[in-house]
Amino acid sequence: MSKVKHAVATKRHRKRVLKAAEGQWGGRHRFYRRALESLAKGRMYSFRDRKAKKRDFRSLWIVRVNAACRERGISYSKFMNGLKKLNILVDRKMLAELAVSDKKAFGKLIEMVKA
Repeated sequence: MSKVKHAVATKRHRKRVLKAAEGQWGGRHRFYRRALESLAKGRMYSFRDRKAKKRDFRSLWIVRVNAACRERGISYSKFMNGLKKLNILVDRKMLAELAVSDKKAFGKLIEMVKA
């Protein structure tokens, strides 16, 4: 019969893993091995989706700017090209914010591009 070694450290480590897996469904929050697998997968998803989030938001801003442009009779590509030619450096996030909250300012930008 051998004695138990590192019991305190092992228990602490397992407890930390199970604590992190709280809220998971089924055995994923009850069993150490399932919890470990689940956390590893979750961390992979979160790493991947931190990258995807940036793409998703950029496409959302483009959709909003495009919709606002078309309401005023100009396409998104012509609008962006016009801004570039006029040396107006406003990113898509700010353009989308203007299109939603400050329609007058956005309208002025469109007038400048059309002129």
